[in-house]
Amino acid sequence: MTNLFTEYSPYFLILCVLVGLAYTILLYTKDAPWSKWLNRILAGLRFLLVCLICFLLLNPFIRLIKNYFEKPIYVIALDNSQSLPLTNDTTAINALKQNLASIGDALKTQEFDIAIQTLSEAGSELNTPYEVKFDHPTTNLGNLLSTVQSNYENKNLAGVILVSDGIYNQGVSPTYTNYNMNIHTIGIGDTIPQSDLSLKAVYHNKIAYLGNKFPIVAEINNAGFLGRQTTVVLSQNGTIIETKTINFTKDNDLQQIQFLIDAKDKGINHYVVELKSLGGEFTTRNNNKHIYIDILDSKEKILLLASAPHPDVKAIRTAIEKNENYQIDVFIPDLMPAEQLKKNEKYDLIIFHQMPSKKGVIANNLLKEMIAKNTPSIFIIGSETNLQNFNNLQLGLTILASGFQTDKVTPSFSNSFNRFNFDAEKKSVIGRYPPITVPFGNYRLAANTEAILYQRVGSLVTEKPLIVVNDNNSKKTAIIIGEGLWQWRLQEYAKNENQEAFDEFFPKLVQYVSAKEDKRKFRVNTTATEYLSSESVLFETEAYNDIYEKIFGQKIDLQLTDERGKRTAYTYTNASEGFKYKINGLAQGIYQFKASTIIDGKQENVTGEFTIKELQMEALNTTADFNLLRQLSKQTGGIFVKSNNIQELKDRLQTLKAQSIIHSSEEVSELIHLKWLFFLLLGLVSVEWFVRKFRGSY
Repeated sequence: MTNLFTEYSPYFLILCVLVGLAYTILLYTKDAPWSKWLNRILAGLRFLLVCLICFLLLNPFIRLIKNYFEKPIYVIALDNSQSLPLTNDTTAINALKQNLASIGDALKTQEFDIAIQTLSEAGSELNTPYEVKFDHPTTNLGNLLSTVQSNYENKNLAGVILVSDGIYNQGVSPTYTNYNMNIHTIGIGDTIPQSDLSLKAVYHNKIAYLGNKFPIVAEINNAGFLGRQTTVVLSQNGTIIETKTINFTKDNDLQQIQFLIDAKDKGINHYVVELKSLGGEFTTRNNNKHIYIDILDSKEKILLLASAPHPDVKAIRTAIEKNENYQIDVFIPDLMPAEQLKKNEKYDLIIFHQMPSKKGVIANNLLKEMIAKNTPSIFIIGSETNLQNFNNLQLGLTILASGFQTDKVTPSFSNSFNRFNFDAEKKSVIGRYPPITVPFGNYRLAANTEAILYQRVGSLVTEKPLIVVNDNNSKKTAIIIGEGLWQWRLQEYAKNENQEAFDEFFPKLVQYVSAKEDKRKFRVNTTATEYLSSESVLFETEAYNDIYEKIFGQKIDLQLTDERGKRTAYTYTNASEGFKYKINGLAQGIYQFKASTIIDGKQENVTGEFTIKELQMEALNTTADFNLLRQLSKQTGGIFVKSNNIQELKDRLQTLKAQSIIHSSEEVSELIHLKWLFFLLLGLVSVEWFVRKFRGSY
């Protein structure tokens, strides 16, 4: 639909006609050297030209209204997980695909569009059910239907056909979500439990320490093997470490077996827990699990030196010890024998509590010895701290106290601090901590010192720091100003029944201060230490020049070595900021990688390792759950059918009438912008001029 309008009164159109008519009469009423009919044609051309020009002076607009029809769409949401081919033979799977294709064809003849969505991210790109591969390692039916609802929001979605066995092992049940669409369900699989043994889960620590013992706990489920027994084997690199026997005294009973292992080999260790098969099992794919444990040489060692006993010492020690990567030693000079402090021990971090002290001579002498080691450190300021001696240490913070005056302040996070991440919810918890005591006075920060927390008095956030960090290149230092930190931990438990914020913040502060700065010019790391076999392994690459500016364009040689010693070579170019090199299709196991490149004529090398794990979640539960599908269809106004009765659903769908939605779009533009109008005016002028010239008038 096209409309023509102008912002002026319609009476101006009459004026345009009158102007055109007057111009034509003035020019073509006198005698002409050509015939009357030609004179009339030329008069008409001139009249039309002048009228159009006058009309264009009114700045007319053209409104174009376009209507298009959106056909209704049916989405076939297909559970393409590994459990379907595990419980159904190839004939049943092929018959299912054929029936779904038949339903799609029937809906297309009724003017419906068809789309296919699977558990895979690329599922919506499929055109027919024949293209579906049942290889997805997990099933999240709730996410599948939520994705459909999100993708087709504000579109003409007529309904959804969900094809599944009703088994899900990720996310929440789809029956807990409200859907604004009709969901018809097709159930495939067997609802009768099969006789099977399964290794339900294996529990273990991700890391262990060299020389220690660590547990591995296996959970075994028995269905249909009452009164029988089998063995559970723990092995490493093909060598059996330990074997245990398990008796099944109850049906459908979950039992646990524990192995206690010596941590002998440094690095990532690959263990296999295997449940020996008994005849008549439905599947043996769920009879083994691969686990990977990183065995570290030692923990990071932390020394906490306190001038005197204080509840803050206990609070900080408890928070740090919750992280199993740290080993903390506490020493109070005036209360403990000197032999208890191993001065020759190499510590990764030293925490000085209320040191330098006002009274402790021994503590201050010890402080000088420890500072001389240039070890990363954390200073905690309190009422017994000698502030003058502290300022003389030149740690990046100067406290100009007003006598012995103190202030009560609460913490407030600095918006500009980004050296490490901290959850916004936990920041809110810390912001509600009770007041602690700090020296009253002025605070001066050095150029390389940054505040993490500021002091808040009442509701006013001041510019005075509460916790700062200093980085002078040779080592890092943190300073905590104030005492009473134990109250923070105590109150958090009273309000939340946990101390998560306190116990996360202080280990992160410790980790930041004790972390060694990486001065390498070439760095290659994987984005994670563990990947699933269905995921891509991503390598991040960084290269630097002599002044540590990032450089790009280097050719990177990457070599992967698996547990069997097989090597695979890759080559890529460090293209740009944020570039990640991707490797797909790696089998389960531990991989060592070595990357090398040339920077400034010198070869640089980097090594590392990662693991590939294979999920077996689809083999843990193979009993179809049609009740879930029935409930889902009932809640959404759909119907449920079994896979051998799809014709019932097809007959129901063939009674539907497609109802398209009409969408309109309006486009307004100035008439003068139309190109054909320019050529029309040019044509009118040219024809009139040519005829008059040819007839001898010009």
